[in-house]
Amino acid sequence: MKALRTHAVGGPETLTLDEVDVPTPGKGQVLVDVKACAINYPDTLMIRDLYQFKPERPYSPGGEIAGVIEAVGEGVEGWKAGDKVLAGIGNGGLAEKVCVPANRMFAVPDGVPFEKAASLMMTYGTTIHGLKDRGHIKQGDVMLVLGAAGGVGLSAVELGKAFGAKVIAAVSSAEKGEIAKQAGADDVVIYPKGEMDKAASKELANAFKAACGPDGANIVYDIVGGQYSEPALRAIAWEGRFLVVGFPAGIAKMPLNLTLLKSCDICGVFWGAFTAREPGKFHEQVKELFALLKAGKIDPLVSETFPLERGGDAIAKLENREAVGKLVVTMD
Repeated sequence: MKALRTHAVGGPETLTLDEVDVPTPGKGQVLVDVKACAINYPDTLMIRDLYQFKPERPYSPGGEIAGVIEAVGEGVEGWKAGDKVLAGIGNGGLAEKVCVPANRMFAVPDGVPFEKAASLMMTYGTTIHGLKDRGHIKQGDVMLVLGAAGGVGLSAVELGKAFGAKVIAAVSSAEKGEIAKQAGADDVVIYPKGEMDKAASKELANAFKAACGPDGANIVYDIVGGQYSEPALRAIAWEGRFLVVGFPAGIAKMPLNLTLLKSCDICGVFWGAFTAREPGKFHEQVKELFALLKAGKIDPLVSETFPLERGGDAIAKLENREAVGKLVVTMD
């Protein structure tokens, strides 16, 4: 079988398409014939050894898959060959076949294409955990979403609306703003792409405040970081919740006096650790996502697909912050 693998620390250009043996499922595992693998920001970090987890090389990046069970290992119950499944696996997804722990899988909902099924778990899973467990979202909240046109950002727009919030989408272009509005955003703020000086940072903070209203944002969902975080924090409401989700623009240095003045919280959202520490709650939230998907309240936007041999191009496009919605590698 073919697998796109990393052999040395580097960018997506260092990935190679290798011919490897088909793995055999061990105890508690199944062998999945991968049909689609979604690309996520951790994939860009992992191959550069910049992520929290550093798998032993060589390995395939790709932590979110959908496919068909080909074989079932010892002790696995409730699954059989031919079942359509989706799973979050950490890494290994950019391969034609992969072994997956049976307790990490979910059945693909009826009528959902593999590309969309592969795009559901990490983005919407991160966001439902972030909004409910860390942001304590409630009806009538005002939520400011930074990076609102990416995969995680659009999941925040959709879930925010599903949970009754007013959603302000912060994006880097008018085109991305239209995508966010189509997903349900109530208003859009376009932030500059280039380096901001103090005056520009203050101007952006004022734009966030104007969009969020006089009381500010009850929740800031920050997927971007860097120079954009402080202006967003300045627009937060009294006792607001600032959720740290990612930092493709860099790790922000926040003036902590603002947390005192606003009596607000800065909370980390680490979905991967949450799924391992609280598997019961994780499974319940996936069930809730499936119900929202069936009700038409969420719908992953797959903007582009790539064949396996061009999986590095998908990672590069996400790394360069050029992606809208989800980028997916398909094996067929």
